[in-house]
Amino acid sequence: MPKKYCCPECFDDRGLRDDIFPSLDAKRGTCSFCGTADTLLVEPAQLATWFELLVNVYEPSDDGKSLVEWMKDDWQLFTHPHMDVAHAKELLGEILDDGEIVRRPFAPSPSYISEGLALWETLRDEMMYKNRWFLDVAIDRNRLRQLLDLLLAPPLPRQWYRARIRTDDETFPINKMGAPPKRRASHGRANPAGIPYLYLGSLPETAAAEIRPHTGEVACVADFTIPEIRTVDLRNPRKLVSPFILTDASEIGQLRADLPFLERLGDELTRPVLPSGAAIDYIPSQYLCEFIKKSGFDGVVYRSSVSDGINLALFDPGKAAGGAVSLFNVTKVSVEVAAA
Repeated sequence: MPKKYCCPECFDDRGLRDDIFPSLDAKRGTCSFCGTADTLLVEPAQLATWFELLVNVYEPSDDGKSLVEWMKDDWQLFTHPHMDVAHAKELLGEILDDGEIVRRPFAPSPSYISEGLALWETLRDEMMYKNRWFLDVAIDRNRLRQLLDLLLAPPLPRQWYRARIRTDDETFPINKMGAPPKRRASHGRANPAGIPYLYLGSLPETAAAEIRPHTGEVACVADFTIPEIRTVDLRNPRKLVSPFILTDASEIGQLRADLPFLERLGDELTRPVLPSGAAIDYIPSQYLCEFIKKSGFDGVVYRSSVSDGINLALFDPGKAAGGAVSLFNVTKVSVEVAAA
């Protein structure tokens, strides 16, 4: 029977893709499991050390789910279109050299708990409605900084966009398309009033959607070029973090417990906010971005709540170089509603 080989695309995990597969004696070819061509290949058993650590986070439970299901839910592994649960179980069984363990039910070990989410909710309430500058609630800043380091964004596009609604039939010049002056910088999703950040969208449509235009208006959209920067990516923490860069099962278990907290932080920067309540509702995300900035990052990447693109809040607007300004007619604005 010919040997079977797996590839990074089987798992779609950046720790495996960027660090572990290149460190092994990999060859190139077509994957036996997901069918990806011209990719790095290793024998599944070569990954046993890393997957055994991950399996140790779970324990047998009659009311549980299979290890593959937990790995898909917790770490978004095995997400390749050709990796259904059956193929994933086959691959995991090959990795662990145990075809029975992948069929038994498991549950996460109760040894690992996180107070991050509960503390954040309490801190959030305090800074919004009780105390602003001298807080009674203390979140574990060292742990938060460690978690943010795991969310370092992959290399970003160099070109981004910012939009403004044209007024009086005059197109804004590029020097009017950047961040506002300090005295005119109002509170934003990431910045407190008086501290201007540069908000950029990945596409012209994203930038235009973020300014909430009306049908018939004209948007001035400027392109900006950014250098290589260090940013925190809060779009999908569960997908971005990799358990395989950790060397101890307890670290992996603690990271798993903290994932809902990280997802909550990502929600802070994406949740729709009504203009009438923005001054209060933006305070938690402003606090978070201030902490990210203080931790040595240049900005934060987050999902757009009004388009399919992504957004970048750049803490130092001077790092972006303005280019050309183009005009876009707003021909349609769609609205989706849901029952309250």
